[in-house]
Amino acid sequence: MKDDETTYEYIFVFPKGRQKSFKIALDTFSLSLNTCPVSPPQWTRLNHHQCSPCSLSAPVHTFCPAALAISSLVTTFQDTVSHKSCVVSCVSEDRTVTKDTTVQDGLSSILGLLMATSGCPIMDFFRPLARFHLPFSTVDETIFRVFTTYMLRQYYRRSEGKNSGFELKDIRNQYALVKQVNKGMLERIRDIAQFDADKNAIITLDSLAQILEMEIDTNLESLQYLFTTDI
Repeated sequence: MKDDETTYEYIFVFPKGRQKSFKIALDTFSLSLNTCPVSPPQWTRLNHHQCSPCSLSAPVHTFCPAALAISSLVTTFQDTVSHKSCVVSCVSEDRTVTKDTTVQDGLSSILGLLMATSGCPIMDFFRPLARFHLPFSTVDETIFRVFTTYMLRQYYRRSEGKNSGFELKDIRNQYALVKQVNKGMLERIRDIAQFDADKNAIITLDSLAQILEMEIDTNLESLQYLFTTDI
């Protein structure tokens, strides 16, 4: 592996030994994807089901960066059923994480990483999480990682003399935009996927976004016990 490149390889092992694998290469410093399809499919064009909050314009950006990022994955798994049982391993330089799960769960983990590092202005909010990617993270783990990352972002903004207030509504507003991106990706995938694995993986990500919004509405009560001073 190159020093300036960080890789994750997801390996899906199905009953009877059949395998599918998918490799993600990121620039170690910018955390941007190092791979891009040679011939981008038509459904990745920016104006094809363009997300409503998208700030990009077709004359400047021919293709949607998030759609480009996930296009190879969609092609690889477009003929796979989401509920199919398998063993999924995520292999990186630091560790290998393996889980008995479903195709849908494995794809959700990959999609989250791809979209965060795609260059999409909305999904860029999650790009720092890619450096410490946690495959198959639980809801609680995701909530903790998202909010602590946001606090670190605000800390660094304050050290640079920028606006650094901490308001949960800021993250809620961000997730409202993320849901629109998920909706746009789902509409694109529906045009070409033969089965439901990729579509249901997007739906899983969207469900997580809704759960995080509910957590914000309750002021993160589910994590409060971790910081209780009365022992």
